[in-house]
Amino acid sequence: MLSDIEIARAANMLPIEEIAEKIGISRDEIDMYGKYKAKIPMETIKKRESNPSGKLVLVTAMNPTPAGEGKTTVSIGLAQALNKLGKKAMLALREPSLGPVFGIKGGAAGGGYSQIVPMEDLNLHFTGDLHAITSANNLLAAMLDNHLFQGNELKIDKDRILWRRCLDMNDRSLRQITVGVNGGTNGVTRSDIFSITAASEIMSILCICTDMDDLKERLSNIAVAFNEEGKIVTAGDLGAAGAMATLLKDAICPNLVQSLEHVPALVHGGPFANISHGCNTVIATKAGLKLSDILITEAGFGADLGAEKFLDIKCRASGIWPDAVVIVATCRSLKYNAGIKKEDLNKTNLEAVRDGFSNLSKHIENMATYGIPCVVAGNKFISDSPEEIALMKQLCEEKGARYAAADIFTEGGAGGIDLANALLEQLEGNPPKKPTYPYELEWSVEDKILAVAKKIYGAKYIDILPEAQKKIDEFTKAGYGNLPICIAKNQYSLSDDPKALGRPTGFNLTIRDVWVSAGAGYLVILTGKILTMPGLPPHPAALDIDIDSNGIITGLF
Repeated sequence: MLSDIEIARAANMLPIEEIAEKIGISRDEIDMYGKYKAKIPMETIKKRESNPSGKLVLVTAMNPTPAGEGKTTVSIGLAQALNKLGKKAMLALREPSLGPVFGIKGGAAGGGYSQIVPMEDLNLHFTGDLHAITSANNLLAAMLDNHLFQGNELKIDKDRILWRRCLDMNDRSLRQITVGVNGGTNGVTRSDIFSITAASEIMSILCICTDMDDLKERLSNIAVAFNEEGKIVTAGDLGAAGAMATLLKDAICPNLVQSLEHVPALVHGGPFANISHGCNTVIATKAGLKLSDILITEAGFGADLGAEKFLDIKCRASGIWPDAVVIVATCRSLKYNAGIKKEDLNKTNLEAVRDGFSNLSKHIENMATYGIPCVVAGNKFISDSPEEIALMKQLCEEKGARYAAADIFTEGGAGGIDLANALLEQLEGNPPKKPTYPYELEWSVEDKILAVAKKIYGAKYIDILPEAQKKIDEFTKAGYGNLPICIAKNQYSLSDDPKALGRPTGFNLTIRDVWVSAGAGYLVILTGKILTMPGLPPHPAALDIDIDSNGIITGLF
């Protein structure tokens, strides 16, 4: 079996202008980034605003495990399968972060014969969007520190600064730092924090805004600090919004690429779902709906994180709502959730499949709570036995969810035909429903957290630590109490304990900190031990990545 990078390198890619023509866009209406990448300018998108909207399909998953679920791979394979059935389907996906690429996860362009290409470009610098976001974020930090140094006209309290620097790399040494060391011409000495770029509020803002005017307004609304009177100072107060927006003038435009089977794909924005909202841009999603009959999009990690935030944050902000949801699951991951060790997951174990189904069952229930038709995609691995697949199908159908196996890793779109047909039946048989949310915006912050904890995670209580409660009170007093919430939680469990697999119940969700993302339009609720700057593992992926004298990359994925 060829590796992902070998498959991608052997792909017969079409010139990007031919991909654009598939969705009704001429070469003169795109900005070329070489032969196989392009940006779609905002004016091109605006010309299509009167087009009818296609169906929106959200792909999510059960809680991720070391066994891998293949959510992005299934998304790509499903779009390829729909096109094989004569449907005009396309993709709207997130951009990879260099942190996971050089850390532990590897690339994020799908896998096998269901990939987005050019894979190497996508996983490295792509079109520079993440670098632009990093620069805009750190420009605001620099202007904030310069304001302190130049006399502090706004009377900013240097010990109550909310803004953080960022870097698109895993670097644990930057989690807590001191800037302006020794004072004087070095600036004002204070403590600072670095987050990874995918957790930056600038990333969230880019992904939630609708156009340049909205982007500038949201950048202006960023809460950067409290002043000495306890009032919020914004990026607008610092006069930073215009320069930041200028740095993002190209990044706001969606990127157009293709799958191995030449399905058009908009890859744009890349916030993590455990520490941010985990969704690609609203701009790309809305554009994709105007350019296709069926748009396949995905949200990060399991349905308790990415899907919940897609529905409660992105959909609220943009006025969209999915027509169907696909939950990706594997027999291996069911067994892992039953406590089977990773090295034993290839062994047939029907009892473990049944026991581990409790995790998938909760995600199916959650989607039913939102009132969205659900299809479970059983992503097949070569080690899956026919008996395990049959049991998984039986359990899903007993739960009221349609099930379809998919072998899209080895077969591409051809391996997703059953899944595509199951999805089409759901789309045709279920009329659009009114959005349903687990909480209302006017509820207290505490009640909103409790609602998600109970309804989505299965918790019984929440424990808000004193420092977090103090911040809730401060942000509510400052006028941010009616914002939706973005809970930062580990991705491996429904609880805040990554070792609590399956379907934990009756647990206590601990809230240790609260941040305001006023520009993005939500409060970030940090639980357990979640971090916004990951570290490298003992053997980072970077150790296996190399390039030879001919420019051939190895070890990328």
